[in-house]
Amino acid sequence: MEYIYAAMLLHTTGEEINEENVKKVLESAGAEADDARIKALIAALEDVDIEEAMEKTAVAAAAPVAAAPVAEAAAEEEEEEEDEEEQEEEAAAGLGALFG
Repeated sequence: MEYIYAAMLLHTTGEEINEENVKKVLESAGAEADDARIKALIAALEDVDIEEAMEKTAVAAAAPVAAAPVAEAAAEEEEEEEDEEEQEEEAAAGLGALFG
């Protein structure tokens, strides 16, 4: 994963994503750089639009975060409905005791 992070960091900073730069990033971060893995990464990224891939990842990561408030609101609404039903039942029971 650190190889992909190195490529993303280079892309974000506007640096060229090549074997030398990826190796420098990995080594400066304290990771052991494997030349074969770096070459494979560079080859795999050859036809990839990194900006587009990063946007898709950001959208996919944001979807669960955006869904959380919706789920929370639905749970609160359901709880309110249950509270109303309980109050109606208690009121009905109280009226029954009056006419009892």
